[in-house]
Amino acid sequence: MKSPASAKAGSIRIPKLVLAALLGTALAIVAAPFLTCSRARAQQITVGTSSGAPRIKIAVTEFQPQSTDANLTSLTQEFNSVLWNDLDNAGIFDLVSRSFYPVKPPIAPADVVFDQWANPPVSTQMLAYGKTEILNQNLVVTAYLYDVKNPGNPSVLAKRYVATLDEISTRQVAHTFANEIVQTLGGGLPGIALTKIAFVSKRTGHDEIYVMDYDGFNQHPITSYGSLSLTPRWSPDNSKLAFTSYVSGNPEILIYSMLSHHLLPFPKYPGLNVTPAWSPDGKKIAFCSSLGGDPEIYVSNADGSGLQRLTFSPTVDISPVWNPKTGAEIAFVSDRSGSPQIYIMNSDGSNLRRLITGGGDASEPAWSPDAQFMAFEWRVSETGTYDAYLIDIASGQITQLTHDAGRNEHPTWSPDGRHLVFESTRGGSREVWMMLANGSNPKQLTTQGENWNPNWSN
Repeated sequence: MKSPASAKAGSIRIPKLVLAALLGTALAIVAAPFLTCSRARAQQITVGTSSGAPRIKIAVTEFQPQSTDANLTSLTQEFNSVLWNDLDNAGIFDLVSRSFYPVKPPIAPADVVFDQWANPPVSTQMLAYGKTEILNQNLVVTAYLYDVKNPGNPSVLAKRYVATLDEISTRQVAHTFANEIVQTLGGGLPGIALTKIAFVSKRTGHDEIYVMDYDGFNQHPITSYGSLSLTPRWSPDNSKLAFTSYVSGNPEILIYSMLSHHLLPFPKYPGLNVTPAWSPDGKKIAFCSSLGGDPEIYVSNADGSGLQRLTFSPTVDISPVWNPKTGAEIAFVSDRSGSPQIYIMNSDGSNLRRLITGGGDASEPAWSPDAQFMAFEWRVSETGTYDAYLIDIASGQITQLTHDAGRNEHPTWSPDGRHLVFESTRGGSREVWMMLANGSNPKQLTTQGENWNPNWSN
């Protein structure tokens, strides 16, 4: 079988499948039978530990500033907005509209009139409320979570947070309280409100690595090379980012420390070296390299030592991802069948099998944190478009997550397994979006320039 045609990026000739993986542009297309996966019969994915349980009704009052200080008023408004959005994004709550709330919100336990909250028109089960104040030149937030249908023992959470008087710290307090609510009521899974998303942005005219909060706030560059920097991947402890860089002219793997803000040592192997992926224990890195001729999957220690070749194919093998639960398997993309398809092998290269058998172009695999599902991008027919899908690895059941909204590619998981972040052209330009893992509640996170190839922190 012949290798695919090549395309040029700078002075490096790159196979089309490699270019597709790097730039988010699928190029190698073959005709394939269309796999029916209509919305009417799409499987409802149960995520987290909720197992399809009904959403929890929660009322979230506006926390009340305890003085007329303008800075306190502004920061309280920021806190209230962030807390509401975090709980709305969580995917396990139904937030009761504030239009139904009593006129006077509670700020302390003695203020809660249980019947007003448990009965119509509010009819909630959980109530989040509290106050803000300035004490000793700090922002102090007193926060409560009550089960109003259990007036004999209503207190679920009672917290006091102390932060500096600025927007970043205020947002962090709101994220922290939201996370505690999610973990307490959501089956013990930590919330995602303090997580980060790395992505590629061309807002400066060059492809650079950026990082932002999970909700799109605080977007800032990690690289400023004026060159191609692509495919960022978080280490399991979030202390490092591995990515592909062309800063030296040759595509190579770089590792950036989020602690020291400097690059860490990693060998400059000859040939093309792209799409790094960390093992779940952080001790190894899998990546695609052409140092032996064809682009193949290799594994090394995190410092680049102990290099081992896993695939042996005359075509392109790229985009490895580890089974996050066991570390015993690696999924990757190969065009050995004639078009990009997803394969799984043991972490030593044995027991190779194809995951998606419906034809078309399937790529960008991403294992869910519990290793039950694989998210991926798929164009199931030559005349179709790219959409995000899930496959239940044990049963083979496939669910289409995005429909009729431009190109939707490169889905990757949040650490709670309830969300996906992906890139989409639904608004005209390529931007980063997130959604729940069943495809609902999509939200745009980036707006400045073109942004793509997101990866969620752990």
